[in-house]
Amino acid sequence: MKNNSNTINDLHVKTGVDINRCYQCGKCTAGCVLADEMDLSPNYIIRLLQTDTSDNFDKVLRSKAIWLCLNCENCVGRCPMEIDIPKVMDYMRELSFQQKKQHQAAHSIIAFHESFLDSIKYTGHLYELGMIADFKSRTFHLMQDVKLAPKMWLRGKLNLLPEMVKDIHAIKAIFSRTQNKRKNL
Repeated sequence: MKNNSNTINDLHVKTGVDINRCYQCGKCTAGCVLADEMDLSPNYIIRLLQTDTSDNFDKVLRSKAIWLCLNCENCVGRCPMEIDIPKVMDYMRELSFQQKKQHQAAHSIIAFHESFLDSIKYTGHLYELGMIADFKSRTFHLMQDVKLAPKMWLRGKLNLLPEMVKDIHAIKAIFSRTQNKRKNL
């Protein structure tokens, strides 16, 4: 195992989270609604990162767990040390994506995320029909949930045309600033 001394330092600098404060009580995992679905539990992810080895860091980057985290902050609320695990998960997802080390199960999650953000970026609002079409074209799940569309349409949940914000340039400027910050991770 090769030592990767910048791992914990980079994580701390970028997120402000000191994972070395964790003493492995397991309350984060006990409160996580998706812990049973994860390949690595939240407290185990923190432990792997605490070892500060490149092998363990890589194991976290390739895990399914970082992509399943809902950022609900149950873990933070239960943590006696108030360690912000969702911030750590966000940071690890970003690195995993940048280094092309994301778990196979992350494909649909990433596609949904990108479809959602594209909808906001181009209209300023969530345009459900456009987001669904974009998501399905990215994942090729063309027939999945197709029976729900008529029910949603009848209930007024799907608009044919997007609602646009007045100042779409302001929205695009926000996205531009965020993309610049992403590059500096």
